[in-house]
Parts: sequence; C-alpha cells; structure tokens
Amino acid sequence: MALYPPPLGDKRKLIFAPSPAPGSLEGSPSPAPGQTHQFLNQFLKTEHIGGLKRTDLNPSDPIEQFHAWYNEAAAPGSGVAHPETCTLSTAQLPSGRVSARIVYMKELDPRGFVIYSNFGTSGKARDLFGAPDGSSTGNPWASLTFWWEPLERQIRVEGRAERIPAAESQTYFDTRVRGSRIGAWSSRQSMVLPPDPAVEGDDGRAQLDKWVKETEEKFDGVEDIPVPDFWGGLRVVPERIEFWQGRKNRLHDRFAYDRVEGEGDAGSASWTLSRLSP
Repeated sequence: MALYPPPLGDKRKLIFAPSPAPGSLEGSPSPAPGQTHQFLNQFLKTEHIGGLKRTDLNPSDPIEQFHAWYNEAAAPGSGVAHPETCTLSTAQLPSGRVSARIVYMKELDPRGFVIYSNFGTSGKARDLFGAPDGSSTGNPWASLTFWWEPLERQIRVEGRAERIPAAESQTYFDTRVRGSRIGAWSSRQSMVLPPDPAVEGDDGRAQLDKWVKETEEKFDGVEDIPVPDFWGGLRVVPERIEFWQGRKNRLHDRFAYDRVEGEGDAGSASWTLSRLSP
C-alpha cells in the first residue's frame, strides 16, 4: 500500500490518504497526483451489472434478500473467504460508550440473526444486559455489519438482541469440537488475567491454562458436555436492514428496509423499502 505524504510535512499523521500503488489494480485507472484511490477493486464489474436497483431486491422480505446475497457471497469463486463474519456493535448505558468485535453469524431464520458467545463476563453481556456493579444498566440495541469486499457489498443490521433458549444453544454447542466446548467452559471472557509470579515469564496465560486443566478434569470421560448457563446464542431481531452496493466515485447504491411499527416479530413483520443517498 502506498501512502501519500502528509500535507505540509505534518509528521503527526502516521497514515494519510492510503491508496493502492498506481496501476496495482488491474483495469483501474491510476489516481492523479494528490488524489486518493476509490477503493473499488471490482468497480468495472459493478458498473457492468448496473449497480443495485429497487427491482433487484425482494420487495417485502429483507431476511430473504439477505439470504440471497449471502448465498452469492458463499458461492465458490466469489472471493469471499468467510461470509458469516460480521462486526457486532453494542453500547453500554448510561455512558453511551460503544464497543465492537468480530463474530460469526451461525444461524439465520425469519426471526433474525444468531451468534454464539459468552454472556456472563464479556463486554457484550455488560452492554446488552447490564453489570452487577451498576456501571451498565443494559441496552438491548445492537447492530451487525457484514462486509464482502470482493463483491463490493455491505449489509447493516440494526435491532434488539435477545438470548435464545438453552435447548437451542445446546444443539449448536454439541456441534463444536471438544476443545472448543472445553474452552467455552474455561474462559472468563474479558476478565483481566494477572501474571503469576510463581511462573517464570508468565504474562497471565498461566491462569487461563489452569482453568482449562480444571475443566478437562471436570469433564474427563464425559462426551455429552452441557452448555454453560453463561454461554449461548444471541439473536438480533432486526428493525432495519440496509443493503449497500459499491459504485464508482463513491456514488454507491443503498437501500434500507424498515420494520413497520407494531407489526409483530421480524418473521411476520411488514417492511418499507427506501433508497438512501450515498
């Protein structure tokens, strides 16, 4: 990646207007001196198909539309390595402080998008369900962002998060390899791991290794490991889903589905569909 020099030699800027080196993207015109690249690796392709029009989208069901785009991203040759990867963003109250992390979407159904994680000690648990010390009162609103660069597509999901029943979490938990199930029991996610002065060179990892050993001993010879009560599935029930298709000169195509107030859960809701300015 080539970096343009900061304006007027400002050395405080460590990165300024990053751009691929001129000519590094096949078929892409090189930016003029002092201009940043458009970051569209396949804009010729997206221009060829005419971008995204309302008639390209499901007129009434954003979940079905997501599924269609997901299948394209998951298809061999799409260039998307892990289409299930997304960013989960949450915000704690009353501070409003926002946190984001990369997660895997594991399930999709008419009700929404499901991920699995620790909901006992993690930051997401603090943001969504509150903290015992009162530092967070709980805020069920969350968002998911999917970015499929080879297709120049982004999907943004906004909605309320809810825990799924333990029985459903157990069904997924049973599909994980044994080491991952042991890991779920062992990790006190996001807790500080202090160094053990009795272990030479330890930076805190010794505590985690100790927890793993204790869990392995607890479930020695046990094949059907139960899902921990602090671990499981989280469903984001969408209120808005936006579909974004990259276009040349950043004049992207954006369409948003908004759930009609009072129309039941996501699986039976009515939706409006609007084009948004880029």
